[in-house]
Amino acid sequence: MIKAIVFDVDDTLYDLSGPFKEAFHELYPLEELDLEGAFLASRRYSDSVYAKSLSGEMSMEDMYVYRFQNAFHDYGKNMDAQEALHFQEIYEKHQHMIHMTEAMQEFLKELSDKMVLGIITNGPSGHQWDKIRALEATRWIPKDHVFISGEHGVAKPERRIFELVQEKLKLQPQEFCYVGDSYENDMEGAKGAGWNAIWYNHRNHRPTGSAEPDYMVRSEKELLELLSLVASGKEHCISHIFLIK
Repeated sequence: MIKAIVFDVDDTLYDLSGPFKEAFHELYPLEELDLEGAFLASRRYSDSVYAKSLSGEMSMEDMYVYRFQNAFHDYGKNMDAQEALHFQEIYEKHQHMIHMTEAMQEFLKELSDKMVLGIITNGPSGHQWDKIRALEATRWIPKDHVFISGEHGVAKPERRIFELVQEKLKLQPQEFCYVGDSYENDMEGAKGAGWNAIWYNHRNHRPTGSAEPDYMVRSEKELLELLSLVASGKEHCISHIFLIK
């Protein structure tokens, strides 16, 4: 029986592409670019070197430069290092203005009365806490149920960060359900730890590994419908459209 639902933050509790697109329009109001493509590319480049930035092999500034220079170059725009860091600065400013949808807020309010809720997110401590505060997520998710990779020195998809949550909440792996958008970090990580997993695949990615999430949804509406059934213990009522196997 599932007793705890744990969420990713970026592109799960809010739309991560919004601040990215807003930052671009602020800095380059007259330029046209495939911003959805550039955003997804920046995520891929960021994920590819995140472990190095966490270990100190690459500084966070170098990681920002790497991801934005390469992502924008892929879509025909060149940036020098200073310009990439300025883009990161404006991007962070817009990330301080993020919000959940009203539907997600209402759902978390209802869910918090039924289930144990938590967060596992990759990133620097201060940066991720700024997002969590902007989202007001701790209205429903206790602060001590929030696990940020930068605070623990271990990041998704490594099994250890999931085990830290298990130890804190005193639950068994099969009693957890993890919700995230990243196949590599979220699905590989959660399934590797023995958790149930819901792939919030709202950007229509293809699997890139061997993990087998229990369910997949492609919209917030589907996600909330599925979580309602999970929280009510009605897994047997879940439609075949959510099954990924």
